[in-house]
Amino acid sequence: MDVKLENAKATKQSGRGRLAAGLVVLLLALAASNARAAEELPQLFWGDLHLHTSNSLDANLFNNFTLGPDVAYRFAKGEAIRMPNGQRAKLDRPLDFLMVSDHAEYLGVFAMIRRKDPRVAASETATKVSRFIAENPVFGPEQIGKLGALLDGDPLGADPALRRAVWDEVVDVAEQMNQPGRFTTFVGYEWGSMPNGNNLHRNVIFRDGPSRTKRILPFSAIDSDAPEQLWKFLARYERETGGEAFAIPHNSNLSNGLMFALLDSAGKPIDAAYARQRAKWEPVVEVTQIKGDSETHPFLSPDDEFADYERWDKTNITGTARTLPGMHVGSHARAALKNGLVLEREIGVNPFRFALIGSTDSHTSLATADENNYWGKTANMFPGTDRMKGEFIHSFDPAGASTMNWEQAAAGYAGVWAKENTREALFDALRRGETYATTGPRIAVLFFGGWRFGDVDAGSSNVARAGYVKGVPMGSDLPAPVGDQKQPSFLVSVAKDPKGANLERIQIVKGWVDAKGEAREKVVDVMVAPDGAKGLREMSTVWADPEFDLALPAFYYARVLEVPTPRWNAIDATRYRGKQVEPGVRTKQQERAYTSPIWYAPPRPKAD
Repeated sequence: MDVKLENAKATKQSGRGRLAAGLVVLLLALAASNARAAEELPQLFWGDLHLHTSNSLDANLFNNFTLGPDVAYRFAKGEAIRMPNGQRAKLDRPLDFLMVSDHAEYLGVFAMIRRKDPRVAASETATKVSRFIAENPVFGPEQIGKLGALLDGDPLGADPALRRAVWDEVVDVAEQMNQPGRFTTFVGYEWGSMPNGNNLHRNVIFRDGPSRTKRILPFSAIDSDAPEQLWKFLARYERETGGEAFAIPHNSNLSNGLMFALLDSAGKPIDAAYARQRAKWEPVVEVTQIKGDSETHPFLSPDDEFADYERWDKTNITGTARTLPGMHVGSHARAALKNGLVLEREIGVNPFRFALIGSTDSHTSLATADENNYWGKTANMFPGTDRMKGEFIHSFDPAGASTMNWEQAAAGYAGVWAKENTREALFDALRRGETYATTGPRIAVLFFGGWRFGDVDAGSSNVARAGYVKGVPMGSDLPAPVGDQKQPSFLVSVAKDPKGANLERIQIVKGWVDAKGEAREKVVDVMVAPDGAKGLREMSTVWADPEFDLALPAFYYARVLEVPTPRWNAIDATRYRGKQVEPGVRTKQQERAYTSPIWYAPPRPKAD
């Protein structure tokens, strides 16, 4: 047989094999697309997963004496609430879900002491605390240290019988207010770790109702201030109850570099075991809220003209240590997402693979995030008061600068794409990352990644269906490219808040690791309103990454900006005559939304 003819036959057979394999892949992709097309599309639900009531020690000290979880749920449902000072508070639009996340440390104790509850009235703690409250009728930054010394070694916060009684009440109220399909309440709480005054707080959210959540007591920072121990508690909860839970870090901007540090709590470099645990138990990060924005920082993103948003970067959460520039990398979400890619190359696991949400962290029992309906973080900052003045975080470092009341932001909310308004559906959507953050406005954002999107999809009458058929939603991994596809494409569709400002631009933020192993980022304007001052009501576009490299890991998320609007303090100045805005105070802002990322991982080398 002629050797050349034999080689030609082999080549032809090989080509047929590749063609057949390609057709199989294409048919499987089409089958999956058709299956997704037949499914019911998710709906957008709005809520707050970080709200404090009078059950939280700090909220109670800051004048929220009587507004408990029941009030918080009724307000979130749209009910008008009569405040202790006689004012009427009401949301313009009800929320779809809420988690009351009162602090686990001394949960409910100070509220019980104030109302002389017989379960605590005779305790030594009640005597000490009552005297402290009488001596400090106005609670401010200087009282924080005094209170900490007063409670050091105090037994009441760890009393199991008292903790059981309060926790069962918390669970019962959440269950009573839960209305599957109409309004969802999550059982949860906040774990308040603050080593050396650096914020490591997490909110713990449960998927479950009383039959499971009453079988545990909240794991608090009194038990341990190490995140690894919190994760062990969550694992134990799931193992022993069959339920599900995870933790949501927040205010990384006040952690002085610890929230996304490359070391564990013992100071050892992150290894694969740590990375797996963190990725499992912390799949969501709260990136924006009252105490500032944690997406990125001008020091980290000097080429990003919109990086300087609601910046809190002077001290840690207690004001006991200055924040230095080198700390920002461990304090902001975008830098953590980039470091996660680097770590995955080094240890095989990404510890910082997380979705993004916003929430309020209000301590008033009122989940408000609108600039024109902002009730402050604490009950001493209600509308009509001279609330722009004064210190919010006092710096105990003579060389540091205090954070002022006017720097508080009226933010934020979580948007969740889920099949229905139930605990199970919302929790599952959060865990898989079909969620995004806004700084308050209810901007509707769809974000999909794939390899086949085109302009026709951006102009489709059903963008969501096109997105699910041809790609994957926010929070997902890009599928492997098919055939000769070499550039991923991203479909973004946005509608303004019906009661908010118009949209100025859509951006895509890309982070990747280059061939030298260095983390890099780029922000791309993928659509800008022709008249930026007026903006648009809707925007929809497709963008393909022209610099994409199949060999390099990457992530992409969308950032949407409204046209500039007045901050709450400027609205206050107009609404209340004589309330002048002091020089240097921010009076304008650009509200925004951040989607959860879509990740790309290069194909792993085949084993020999």
